[in-house]
Amino acid sequence: MERVVFERFRDLIYERSGILLRDGKEVLVAARVGKRMRNLGIDRHADYYQRVVDDQSGTELTILLDAISTNTTSFYREKEHFDQMTSYLTSWLAEGRTRLRLWCAASSTGEEPYTIAITVREALGGRAVDARILATDINTQVLERAQRGEYEAEKVQPVPPDLRQKHFARIQRPSGVMFAVSNELKQMLAFRRMNLAETPYPLKGPLDLIMCRNVMIYFDNTVRQRFLDEAYRLLRPNGILMVGHAESLTGLTGGFKPVRPSVYIKPS
Repeated sequence: MERVVFERFRDLIYERSGILLRDGKEVLVAARVGKRMRNLGIDRHADYYQRVVDDQSGTELTILLDAISTNTTSFYREKEHFDQMTSYLTSWLAEGRTRLRLWCAASSTGEEPYTIAITVREALGGRAVDARILATDINTQVLERAQRGEYEAEKVQPVPPDLRQKHFARIQRPSGVMFAVSNELKQMLAFRRMNLAETPYPLKGPLDLIMCRNVMIYFDNTVRQRFLDEAYRLLRPNGILMVGHAESLTGLTGGFKPVRPSVYIKPS
């Protein structure tokens, strides 16, 4: 990919998604858009860029952003966060809370929001609590997979056996054995497409907990600050924000106070 064309893609992707592509990513971008170009019969990267820009419907831009966005995830990834979440949930329930609202801001293929749902379900222990989880992502393809809620056996291995038996059904598909998420978990979740670079977010709050992990590493400080300002607005007092262990909010926390590494609270 020519440097000048890469820079056009980079500027467009940053403007429309907040994802910052560093220098030297020409090969990555060329590889990510190559399949779409072949499907369209387009040979030149510059011609595909123009195709994206000229598409007034926005469909081609969505396809481009789907191709560029990274979606690495797993059940119980960075498990300490879910242990901490259990502690917060237990405390809130002990206070008599009957309404819980959580937001998974980068749901990918669903493993993370379903892990949140399992964690909430187990903490509730049968209590009559109105618990809802919003799961969002910019990538429409992974959202479709998340909504199906079916996973290969190796994908559900991190789920403890007792919870796997309780919250998944083993089903046979033409492609092989799959594990389907229970309807009880699905009913707790709403999957929506959302671009974290576009503020203000179409949410009212108040939220009890926001999980946004391993996303801000792809943003520059301008977009990170936008997200943090919106997270602060949406969280209730004493609400919790969890970010990835590899992410630092140094100099960007605003009103948030650190509780422990990668966990922040909105003070009351």
